[in-house]
Amino acid sequence: MSTLTEKLRPVRAAAPRPPKLPTVHTRKSAGDWVILVVAILIGFFIAVPFLMILINSFKSPADYNSSGPLTLPTNLYFDGIVNFWTRVNFPEKLWNSILISTVVAVAAVGISMFNAFAIGIGRVRGRTWIVVLVLLANMVPQEALLYPLYYMFKQVGLYDNVWAVIIIFTVIQSAFGTYLLASVYGTFPKELLEAASLDGASRWQILWRVVYPISRPTLSVLLIFFFIWTWNEFLIPLTFLVSNANQTVPVAISVLQGDRLMDVTTTSASALLGLLPTLIFFLIFQRTLTRGITAGAVK
Repeated sequence: MSTLTEKLRPVRAAAPRPPKLPTVHTRKSAGDWVILVVAILIGFFIAVPFLMILINSFKSPADYNSSGPLTLPTNLYFDGIVNFWTRVNFPEKLWNSILISTVVAVAAVGISMFNAFAIGIGRVRGRTWIVVLVLLANMVPQEALLYPLYYMFKQVGLYDNVWAVIIIFTVIQSAFGTYLLASVYGTFPKELLEAASLDGASRWQILWRVVYPISRPTLSVLLIFFFIWTWNEFLIPLTFLVSNANQTVPVAISVLQGDRLMDVTTTSASALLGLLPTLIFFLIFQRTLTRGITAGAVK
């Protein structure tokens, strides 16, 4: 009986195996090898200054004078880093740079998003001229802004205050962010906006529940760039932050070099300490930056 049942049981057909695709071995052409060699050379020349700073930061002045800047140190020398750390009160300067760069990056991204939403999606009148005006304002050199800004912040009592630099850089960075995001939001799919409007969403809800989640990769890229650009700024912080307690890291490095004539190893140590925070910040958000740049079509 069991044998008959087994014979009558329908036989389940085996799933066909997908055919194996032939492996294609692509050979690199001469042009590919040339591009690879050029990329390696460019990366090498970019890395050489950082390697020289790293090597000379741990050399003693005597070791530097005897062997030059291109050889490895015979013994690790930490006095250059310690001397710079104590001379400029580096934690204080580091906090000033972090505070200014963080506030500027967050505020500039927020203002840029609101402006671009009004121009690119809100369809305000004369939006083309507004974008052109913002672009022209972004192209004005900083040297032309020094005297008017100096006079204005002197009158309002914000001279030699970190908030003066924060306000200036927030306006400058948001001008570029507005120009970039307005172009992005101008091509935003109308179907999503119309569907949200039919569901009863207000302008504020459309911004935060539709536009912001989709454009978050682009906003992340702007945030990273604004932070690094503001950190590396020198002229405006040098002009508006004259007291020692308010100076940023780049200003502290330059002022100390001109005032006390540091040796080469201490100068290299100061450059290394000024470079490490932005390098660490970039490495932490490298994946976010890559995703934001490669983000393409709307999902």
